[in-house]
Amino acid sequence: MTPPDLSRPLFHRRAALSLLAAQALMALPRAARAQEGYPSRPVSVIVPWAPGGSTDILGRILAEPLRAAFGQPFVVENRSGASGNIGSAYVARSAPDGQTLLFATMSTHAMNDALFRNMPFNGVEDFTPIALLAYVLNTMVVHPSVPARTVPEFIAYAKANPGKVAYASAGPGSTNHLCAAMFAQMAGLDMVHVPYRGGAPATLDTVAGQTQLFFSAGTQTLDHVRAGRLRLLGVTEGRRSALLPEVPTVNESLPGFEMAVWYGALGPKGMPPALVSRLNAEINRALMLPEVKDKMAAIGVEVVNETPAAFATQLRADAVKWRKLIQDLGIDKSDA
Repeated sequence: MTPPDLSRPLFHRRAALSLLAAQALMALPRAARAQEGYPSRPVSVIVPWAPGGSTDILGRILAEPLRAAFGQPFVVENRSGASGNIGSAYVARSAPDGQTLLFATMSTHAMNDALFRNMPFNGVEDFTPIALLAYVLNTMVVHPSVPARTVPEFIAYAKANPGKVAYASAGPGSTNHLCAAMFAQMAGLDMVHVPYRGGAPATLDTVAGQTQLFFSAGTQTLDHVRAGRLRLLGVTEGRRSALLPEVPTVNESLPGFEMAVWYGALGPKGMPPALVSRLNAEINRALMLPEVKDKMAAIGVEVVNETPAAFATQLRADAVKWRKLIQDLGIDKSDA
């Protein structure tokens, strides 16, 4: 067999094209080349809260469809402590290669910077927003002894009884506290804040009538509402919830009021945009699966689909909003 004549123009062109292709591949940033085989090993999904909480449950619900989409396990790891700061700081220090993700909440990224003195990260600047996952159904409930069945009736009652209405919270600076404080500020009410060590005792004392008002996730309140131990006046999101479409929002009576408690998927700062887009698309696809939506609804969570840019915009707006309110309320910063 006659060997090919490598001096012929065709072989020169092929060799030149091969060389150019190799040079182009080498010129790509290392992170971009790594995306071709992403993920190269199991992905760590850090939840900065204890096992069994809603963020943990949400992460475990999404783990299977993401494994199916990417061909590698998405392993939920709980790194709790310091109001979510320990796990979040771990992700902030990780490589921006998509192998370590964070499933966190509004409080860790939009509130903690204003609440703690010694923050190990900046909730906005040190992360890459990937996907807004869901909103918690957040409720405004009162003890049945309160003679109000609507938000306007409650505002009128509280104005007629300054300093006599007490609202519960899971502690100073908690979402319960800030939600009620914002409500009082916007409605011009004089109410008493009663902080507890967690949401469970705050719920129980509101059921017992020791406090009259509580803003909290539906997972803590709706069973009591159904049993007649609490009365539901509204939900705190900017629009009516698909989970309770017949229940009005607070802002229908108090324009501008909104407490939308969200869960989000984030990565370390500097993740490649193409990888962020791919993760966003697969997470959004998983969230819309009927079995996923049903499981989320069962824990009082409404899934959403947003772009990384829209999530980033909401994160920045919430950080500004809550910092201002925390400063206006004069809440002292704590050590993280």
